[in-house]
Amino acid sequence: MVPTTPEAPDADPAEVPAEPEPAPLMTLREPLPPVTDTDPGLREVADRIAAGSGPVAIDAERASGHRYSARAYLVQLRREGAGSAMVDPIPLTDLAPLAEVLEGTEWILHAATQDLPCLAELGLRPTRLFDTELAGRLLGYPRVGLATLVETVLGMRLRKEHSAVDWSRRPLPAPWLEYAALDVEALVELRGAMAAELEESGKAEWARQEFEHLLGFRQVPRTDPWRRTSQLHRVRGRRALAAVRALWEARDRIAAERDVTPSRLIPDSAIVEAALALPRDKATLLGLKGFHGRGAGRYAAQWVAALEEARALPESELPQRGPRGDGPPVPRAWAEKDPVAARRLTIARESVKELGERVDVPVENLLTPDSLRRVLWTPPKTREPEALEQEVGDALAALSARAWQIELTAPLLTAAILAADAE
Repeated sequence: MVPTTPEAPDADPAEVPAEPEPAPLMTLREPLPPVTDTDPGLREVADRIAAGSGPVAIDAERASGHRYSARAYLVQLRREGAGSAMVDPIPLTDLAPLAEVLEGTEWILHAATQDLPCLAELGLRPTRLFDTELAGRLLGYPRVGLATLVETVLGMRLRKEHSAVDWSRRPLPAPWLEYAALDVEALVELRGAMAAELEESGKAEWARQEFEHLLGFRQVPRTDPWRRTSQLHRVRGRRALAAVRALWEARDRIAAERDVTPSRLIPDSAIVEAALALPRDKATLLGLKGFHGRGAGRYAAQWVAALEEARALPESELPQRGPRGDGPPVPRAWAEKDPVAARRLTIARESVKELGERVDVPVENLLTPDSLRRVLWTPPKTREPEALEQEVGDALAALSARAWQIELTAPLLTAAILAADAE
């Protein structure tokens, strides 16, 4: 006889935790505003914004993943007393009327470094701002996407299903426009709640310094951008690296001419496959198993020419394995090159990590890893504690660290330098 297990008694319904109710969906307060795409219409929008009060929420939609350019294809604004506005900058002469009324106002942005460059292209540059993403980091929120913050801070759900659509499309569908209008509505409310939380936590001054620092943000072109090709680690030999560079640059030229995202022509994986094989003709190239993409066959002649260009380069012009830089070596090499510096780095990293946990701020927002490494690789020569801390602070300031960051981290780096020397 098979033994039976007595059935568990029915659980008391009162003891079973109820499923949490989903947060209510955020909806527009007012009817969806029309898209402004004429110069007279823009002047009306500017007058309306000027008549409002308080900070101005601003967002921009680009066509990342669809277009080569990072231009803004839609600009959304909202201000108390003025409502929301949707501006299509493409057909407009310029946005000067808007720039004029925004002068001196506080802008509310989310992840400002993403939108500031495309807004600057339109002549829109803030003189004061509040970045809700950065505020979230300083407040210790583990996830700082706009939709997550809106749900966490405001208790409302924000739809994000249209974030990756092609905003260069015309006309823009109404659901996309509603999504865009909701973003700026959320920013106004979010700014108010987060500003209060920054004050309560004693971090308002930290945020002020961070926001002020963002005003000087300029997108710096990357050195050797081709080195960011995914799977580059598979490429061995400087000749193959030259082939990656030549193919990447050829793809970039074609993408710029056609105004499409480069990966829509051929993906990075196809570049790597071609660089590894170094085929000499079109048929062999197109016969490679991993060489594919919408532009693989159409631009085959350009790909073959790029490979031939790499093959013909003299040894002296082949790229090195890693880019030359003016910074310290990679941390894994410190122990061999300078054991004392390696000890400094280990001690300082642990101290800054503990500080981050104590003040509930991510380590990278307390001090950038590059600044930490630069100061610890070549620290000031003095070992008199007070003078050393002053010079460490000066070095951090020269690397654009803010005063609040220096106040918190300079003592820790000073202690790490002294402790490593004493071991």
